[in-house]
Amino acid sequence: MNKEVFISGGCSFTFGHELSDDKNGKVPSQKTWAYGLYKNTDATEYVCTANPGSGNSGIARRVFNSISSYDSAKIKCVAVMWSFNSRYDWAMPRHRMLEDTRWTSISPWDIDSKQDQVADKLSTSEHQQEQWVKRSEIYKQTGVKEFAESIYKYAANEYHETYLSWKSISWLQNILEKKKIPYLFTLADNSLFYKEFEHHKNQDSFMSALHSEIDVTKWFSFGERMMGFNQWATLEDYEYGTTHPLDKAHEDAVQLMLPTFNKLIGEK
Repeated sequence: MNKEVFISGGCSFTFGHELSDDKNGKVPSQKTWAYGLYKNTDATEYVCTANPGSGNSGIARRVFNSISSYDSAKIKCVAVMWSFNSRYDWAMPRHRMLEDTRWTSISPWDIDSKQDQVADKLSTSEHQQEQWVKRSEIYKQTGVKEFAESIYKYAANEYHETYLSWKSISWLQNILEKKKIPYLFTLADNSLFYKEFEHHKNQDSFMSALHSEIDVTKWFSFGERMMGFNQWATLEDYEYGTTHPLDKAHEDAVQLMLPTFNKLIGEK
């Protein structure tokens, strides 16, 4: 029988930070929503492309890189949990400490004015504090820190970030459809589509047209107005670690997602 590959994409909610089998963030967890869906298929290999702190451009890039390394006929499906708009994925001048010597994820947490907030959020996790210090040192050495300060001071805005996210989503969607790879998209937070109760597509005709390119029939949401996994876990009062829902939230999310997943994926 041909090997069939299940590829997942996302940020830390897909990588599995703080779950019971977390080995200090060194390997992807087998307790996540994505791994739970994988176990409900006949796929024989689980490939997790998720990277903690990743933005949507980075998620799309890593999934594309992964599917490009396989014969499409051997890929069972792709499952992606999209992240927050405000994170950037950037090709920097080459440096050995960057991802693939070139890529970096940049978030609002990387700027000086947010460090008190970061310290407060990570105050209960010595391990995450150590990881953050290491990340900060790498970003200083590679020039990412200075670049992040400039982005969020002069250029970052919700409109452009939404545009970049939706463009990345449409790009990956179209590649998967072209290659005839079944897929399911979901999301961590509905800020991907909404600012409170107002949909981002209503800002102008361009955003409306861009949104219309996204096939929402291939998505699973956790409630009204495209509720995301993290919002749902908070609303349903699931146990959290420092900043992430723990095992039970992922287990229950799998059960919620399975009917939609099975309908979309089926048998190849």
